[in-house]
Amino acid sequence: MSVRHSEVRSGAYYDSVVLMQLQRGLAELPGVLDAGVVMGTAANRELLEESGLMTEEAAQASADDLVIVVQAQDDDAARAALGQVDSLLKRRRSAAAQSFQPRSLDGAVKQMPDARWVLISVPGRYAADVAREALTLQRHVFLYSDNVSLQEEVELKHTAREKGLLVMGPDCGTAIVNGVGLGFANRVRRGDVGLVAASGTGLQAITAHVHQLGGGISQAIGTGGRDLSDDVQGITTLQGLSLLDRDPETEVIVLVSKPPSADVAARLLSVAQGLSKPVVVYFMGQPVAVRQAGNLHFAFNLADAADLALVAGFPDITDLAPPGSDAPQVQPQGAYLRALFSGGTLAYELLLGLQNVLSPIYSNAPLRESQRLENALRSHGHTILDLGEDQFTQGRLHPMMDNELRIRRLRQEADDPETGLILLDVVLGEGAHPDPASELAPVIAEVVEQRQKPVGVLLVGTDEDPQDIEQQAARLEEAGATVYQELSLAVEEAVNLLASSSPVETGPPVSLEPFSEPLAAINVGLESFYNSLRGQGAEAVHVQWRPPAGGNEKMMALLAKLKAQQ
Repeated sequence: MSVRHSEVRSGAYYDSVVLMQLQRGLAELPGVLDAGVVMGTAANRELLEESGLMTEEAAQASADDLVIVVQAQDDDAARAALGQVDSLLKRRRSAAAQSFQPRSLDGAVKQMPDARWVLISVPGRYAADVAREALTLQRHVFLYSDNVSLQEEVELKHTAREKGLLVMGPDCGTAIVNGVGLGFANRVRRGDVGLVAASGTGLQAITAHVHQLGGGISQAIGTGGRDLSDDVQGITTLQGLSLLDRDPETEVIVLVSKPPSADVAARLLSVAQGLSKPVVVYFMGQPVAVRQAGNLHFAFNLADAADLALVAGFPDITDLAPPGSDAPQVQPQGAYLRALFSGGTLAYELLLGLQNVLSPIYSNAPLRESQRLENALRSHGHTILDLGEDQFTQGRLHPMMDNELRIRRLRQEADDPETGLILLDVVLGEGAHPDPASELAPVIAEVVEQRQKPVGVLLVGTDEDPQDIEQQAARLEEAGATVYQELSLAVEEAVNLLASSSPVETGPPVSLEPFSEPLAAINVGLESFYNSLRGQGAEAVHVQWRPPAGGNEKMMALLAKLKAQQ
């Protein structure tokens, strides 16, 4: 029958890599069946319980106690294993031994004053305080630690922005600065593709694929997964876009994220449209309705984002009309799109394609409640109407058969000084209006010529439809409309004519200097990150960090109060 022995060392902090190595070392000793080495947090104690390694002594441990449990064949083997703990800890040495390890961040800065970066991977409840100290010392922060509260993240990023500094994270697993990988980065060649990523493994996948395709990375800025939430508002992402746009080594920017807040995504794309460089966009989980709009290039997946980033000579979209269209190009006299569609699915796809690019956008058939048009009889902002909805068809024919309602609404939108572009769909085929152009073309000519409003028409049909699609297209173009047979082209026209760029950020811009000099960094937390920096040829100092006041919350609060009074 096996036995379990344990040892609890009060206030003995070690990082998770050391704990893992010690656990493995104990498990390999003679007579040892299993071992558990953790800091005594509630979650870790629960794991010990689930693993069958809990003891009465371990159950009483606090979050800052080192808990060592050995399950062995007999008492002698268990005692012998626990007696090896100190020697196993001493045996674990840094692969690039540092002659002196400062015990504080302030001491590390004095030891290496040229270090512009601080890597933080301490437990989450201490991480925000370390990051605050780094910002006070005017250092950029790579915040690997998770379990940092959302409120603390917002506070840290606002502080950093005011100082012209970056906070990458929290829960930021990877970044590449000046060719040096931080955290879990892959080793890739230098090049002209820059990334801003709210997805750690997404950043790794794209940078690795760019490398495999023969390209290289200028900088890769991780932001942490919550950066594009409504609470954080993309602070680090916006800083990163600005920095890469100003970086002379970056030719193409890639923006990748897990599903972002729709409102934040719209603002980001508005900002990206104002940049001087092409931007490849991949927002995971969001369909791609258009491949290119101005300097924006939308990717289907991670590999596609890498492929697009390496395409030489991004084409400029200067004429969105299909080949052969001679429609006059009327400049928009207002700011907003007004789409009057008879097809519900077409209106849905249009809204899907534009919701992250044009803002604010509303519809009587919204994708989410915040897009709902308050009064379907009057447009507001960018408006996409499905005129086939019940509210418009009660007591009258469907707009695919009857153009009266749409003609009246077309004139109404043309008279609105805020209207910049009007889009219509014309759906041909059996059961549809026998000659829609005969009714729509005169009104379109009136709108284009007299009111100087550009009109686009999505024409859906075939050469075998009874309405004669070529004749319909010719009459609509003669009236001044730009005719499309692909919705993506209509989306591109709307984006190019109406999307406005926003200023990148407030506060001082992040200086390019730390991104153009050899990386020097201070590491606080996982010593493996220090070893990685040294292994890549970067200058680094590792801080021999321990929880302040031994992790005692009351003492920590008292020390913080005293420090604030100094």
